[in-house]
Amino acid sequence: MSEKSLIPPPLAGFLSLILPGLGQIFTGFWKRGILIMLSAASMIGIMQWRIAELGRRAGTGWPAFLRALHRRPFFVSVVLLCILAVWILSARDAWIGARDRRKKRFSGIFLFVLLGFFIQGWNIAEIDPVKLITQAPEALPPLGRIMWPWKAAVTYDEDNLVGKAIILDVPEGMKAEAPVRPPEIPGEPYLRVDPDIGHMSTRDENNEIVPGTRITLTGKNFAPNTETEIWWKDPLGNEYRPREAGSYLQVTTDSAGSFKVDLTMPYQLMAPSAEKKAYEHTIEARQIFRVGRPKASEALRLTVARMVETIFMGMMATIFGIILAIPVSFLAARNIMSGSKITMAIYFLTRTILNIIRSIEPLIWALIAVVWVGLGPFAGIVALTLHSIAALGKLYSEAIESIDNGPIEAIEATGATRLQVILFGVIPQMISPFISFSIYRWDINVRMSTVIGL
Repeated sequence: MSEKSLIPPPLAGFLSLILPGLGQIFTGFWKRGILIMLSAASMIGIMQWRIAELGRRAGTGWPAFLRALHRRPFFVSVVLLCILAVWILSARDAWIGARDRRKKRFSGIFLFVLLGFFIQGWNIAEIDPVKLITQAPEALPPLGRIMWPWKAAVTYDEDNLVGKAIILDVPEGMKAEAPVRPPEIPGEPYLRVDPDIGHMSTRDENNEIVPGTRITLTGKNFAPNTETEIWWKDPLGNEYRPREAGSYLQVTTDSAGSFKVDLTMPYQLMAPSAEKKAYEHTIEARQIFRVGRPKASEALRLTVARMVETIFMGMMATIFGIILAIPVSFLAARNIMSGSKITMAIYFLTRTILNIIRSIEPLIWALIAVVWVGLGPFAGIVALTLHSIAALGKLYSEAIESIDNGPIEAIEATGATRLQVILFGVIPQMISPFISFSIYRWDINVRMSTVIGL
C-alpha cells in the first residue's frame, strides 16, 4: 500500500508549476524541494544577468532579450528550454511524490539543471574550440620561450677587430690643420675618413637639425663578409652609434674584408663651449667574433643553482613537516582522542590550530620567517614547514579516523596499553596513506618554494 502525502497530487503539481520545488516542500520532501528551488532560481538569475550583459546597449526588458537572442541564439534558446524543462519536470516530480511517497523516482530535473549550467558556463567563459585549433600555432613562440626562456643561456669568449680614424670638428670660418693619419699596416684593420675636417650637426632656433658635413668611411683588412658596427667617440670619451635614416649605422664587409659607407657627422652631444676651437673626434669600426667553445652563461649558472636550492627547500620542508605532523596527527584524530573530556579538548584545540595555520598563505609565513630568521632559504623552509605540518596533520588525522577498528579491538582485548594499540594497531594501517600524502606534499612544496624562493 502506497504512503499518501498530506496534499493531493494535483495540488502538489500545481504548486511546483507556480514555483519549482514548492510542491515537493509541501509533500514532505523539503530537501529535494529546496534544492530544485535554488537550482531554478540560480539558472534564472544567471540567465537574466547574461541577457543584460549581451543586450546592455538595448536597455532592459524585451529589447535586451531580443538583442541577446540575436547575438547568442543557441545559448539563449537552450538555456530557456532547460529552465522550462526544470519547471515542467518539477511539477511532474511533485505529482508523483504526492501520489506515492515511497516510490523511487528519477525525473531528470537535475540533468537539465546541469545542462543549463554547462551551457551558461560555456557562454560566459566564451569558449571557442575553433579558435583553440586554428590559432594553436600562435601559442608556439611563447611555449618555446617557456621551454627555453632565454637566448643568452650559452655564451662565448669574444675577440674583436677595431679600426680607428680621427676627424676634426672645426667651427665654420675657422682654419685648422688636418690630423695626422696613421699609416696602413698590412694585415691590420685600417679605417680612413674623407674629409677628415668638418663640422658636427647642430640645431637651429626652431630646434630643427642642421646636417653636418657629409663624410665617407673606407675600411680595409677586416674580416670578410662580417657585420661591422660604426661607433663615434667625442673628446670627452662619450661613445655612441651614429644613425642614418633612423637606424644605427652598420655595414657588412665584402669578400676582401673591405667596406665603404657615407654618413653625416652626428649632432654635437658635448655642452657648447664659449671658446671656438677644433675638437678631435674618433670614429671606430668594430667587428666582434665568438671564439672558443660555448659555455654556460652566468644567468644559466645562477638559475640552475636556484633550481637546486628550490628543490632542496621543498624537500627539507617536507621532511621536517612529516616528522612534526605525525605526532600532531594523532592528537587531531577523533577516534584516538575520544577517551575523555581532556583528550577531546586537546583534539579540538589541535584541530583549531591546524586550521588557523593552514588558512594563512605560505608567502605570509615566509614574510614572518624573514623577520624571524633573516633573509635566505632557511626562512622559506620555516614557512613551508609550518604550512606542511598543518596540511599533513589534517590529512594524516583523517586517514587515522578512517582506519579499520577490528585490529584495534583485538589488540585492546589482549590488555595492551594505549601506546601499544597505536604502535601495533594504528601505525601499520597508516604506512601506505602516509607515504602517499607525504609524496604529494613534497610535490606541493616544490611548486610553492618557487614563489617563496623568488
